[in-house]
Amino acid sequence: MTTTQTKPFDRQDGRLVLAHILFAFGALLLGGIAGMLQGMVKGGTITLPANIGYYELLTAHGVLMALIFTTYFIVGFLYSGISQTLGGKLLPRTKKLGWLGFFLMSVGTIIGVIVILLGKASVLYTFYAPMKASPYFYVALALVVIGSWLSGYGIMYQYARWKKSNKGKLSPLFGYMSVMTMLLWQIATIGVALEVVVQLIPWSFGWVDTVNVVLSRTLFWFFGHPLVYFWLLPAYMCWYVIIPKIIGGKIFSDALARMSFALFLLFSIPVGFHHQLMEPGISHFWKYLQVVLTFMVVIPSLMTAFSLFATFELNGRSKGAKGLFGWVKVLPWKDVRFFAPFMGMLIFIPAGAGGLVNASNQMNAVVHNTLWVTGHFHLTVATSVALTFFGIVYWLIPVVTGRVLTPRMNKLGIIQTLIWCIGMFFMSGSMHTVGLLGSPRRTAYNTYDDHPDAVLWMPYHVAMAIGGIILFIGVLLIIYNIYSLMRAPKGETEYPIGEVSEGSEPTPRFLENWKLWITLTVVLILIAYTIPVIDLIGNTTPGSPGYVTW
Repeated sequence: MTTTQTKPFDRQDGRLVLAHILFAFGALLLGGIAGMLQGMVKGGTITLPANIGYYELLTAHGVLMALIFTTYFIVGFLYSGISQTLGGKLLPRTKKLGWLGFFLMSVGTIIGVIVILLGKASVLYTFYAPMKASPYFYVALALVVIGSWLSGYGIMYQYARWKKSNKGKLSPLFGYMSVMTMLLWQIATIGVALEVVVQLIPWSFGWVDTVNVVLSRTLFWFFGHPLVYFWLLPAYMCWYVIIPKIIGGKIFSDALARMSFALFLLFSIPVGFHHQLMEPGISHFWKYLQVVLTFMVVIPSLMTAFSLFATFELNGRSKGAKGLFGWVKVLPWKDVRFFAPFMGMLIFIPAGAGGLVNASNQMNAVVHNTLWVTGHFHLTVATSVALTFFGIVYWLIPVVTGRVLTPRMNKLGIIQTLIWCIGMFFMSGSMHTVGLLGSPRRTAYNTYDDHPDAVLWMPYHVAMAIGGIILFIGVLLIIYNIYSLMRAPKGETEYPIGEVSEGSEPTPRFLENWKLWITLTVVLILIAYTIPVIDLIGNTTPGSPGYVTW
């Protein structure tokens, strides 16, 4: 299961990485509890005590899972990789920025969770105005964003110092992808930072009476859709760089991998209006433009799929595989480090197809604000991304703690992956189906006076609850597995960074021209957002006071 590396992972770097990973899975556990209870309420199988609100649980579930679990895990994973590939050790300033970012994010998370559990912020993870939460919820969000910026600066600093010390050399692929991921995050979070600091905090404290609702939602979705790719790009990093090493193969193409990440930076930010296709107050032209840009993201996704399956096939051929699908037989299906991420890859096929539906104007009108949308992002972030992150855990924790993955732990990891897939089959499958039947999202249990349509939805809601219970079992098992990994036998585990295939074409230098990619990104953002945002700011539509709707 493991091989010895020439240099053990630095212990101080390991503490920083482990702190992020453990905090992430603590958020996953709390978010899983909230999600299971919320799903059971939606299915009509339980009634919550009077002091616990459905939307309180729904907000906690969304914030902890979609924002906290993912952000902490991604930062920890990226710091582990740059430590390994950009010098073998984190620089002192990088570590300081990493710990300071961790501290600010943690303070923000704790404040935010307390405010949610006190029933002062049941506004869901999108916190749409004019629903108004406690101002301290928005302050908490600001602290999380600022902390993540500091963590991102640490990664960029490490990369810049490596480039300065290795002039003329191509940077390691993992380091390049890490910077591209954090660059996307730094740019995208400008939107939500402006929304929270300029609009929502003054409004919630009562310093201003009203808020521009459409502008606030536009700023949120400037961030909200790139957030999806902030989740996905680290999973892609695992698929591109880690999985080839685990299967004993080579990276198909360094150039193709870098180009796909550059295209994700270009086309994943100026596309937020496709989440607002049903929103009044935004010109159809700008919605159309951003829908076109949304479909451009399909290109790097297809490039990724091609590269991955080319890697699998070349690996199989090198091992003597014959026939059209002979390469499938030589993949390490019994290794959870491969099996969990591969299941994430496989499930991303229907997940991506669902995304095309959501981004299409006519089809979006059918599924908008239904459980179809919830089913879609449970396939993307809660399956493709989560399973990949789970697979990473089984080698990352042994690497940073000086342990080894045992056959027993590997078997439990396979079982946990299967449990997760089964649970998501029930939950997401039911969500997609009942969404097409018109069942709305963001609503608690309701039969609408026993309306025939609502009664027809009920079996699917029950199936969703069953899926949620199965998924929570999967959460408990991954928590147990992490605990066991930290108590596994001592030893040295390799950090599995893949090597590029000898037959791969040379990587063009323009792919590391950061001024080029940042400039193109800014130009696209200005084209897509400048005029509509000016129109929204100058709109004569009166602002809205705040409402507590729960």
